[in-house]
Amino acid sequence: MPNDVTTQTQIVPTCRTCGTQDADDLPAARWGIGYRTCMPCADVAMRKRIRTVVPMHKSNYMLFTDPELLKQLNPKRTQA
Repeated sequence: MPNDVTTQTQIVPTCRTCGTQDADDLPAARWGIGYRTCMPCADVAMRKRIRTVVPMHKSNYMLFTDPELLKQLNPKRTQA
């Protein structure tokens, strides 16, 4: 005779980076849309990324992630 009672297991959101399970740092709504890191870990990760959007002369905007490429675009910059 099969058991008609089904048990639901509740998944506890856990940060992939630090392992915290604090509900204040890892809200259920954030977990629900696919983010698997807590807010403090996500803040540290975003501060490590360097991105700059530059308007090009008579052109469109370009996204630069390498500061050296950005330095090469300046025609008035002298090469040492």
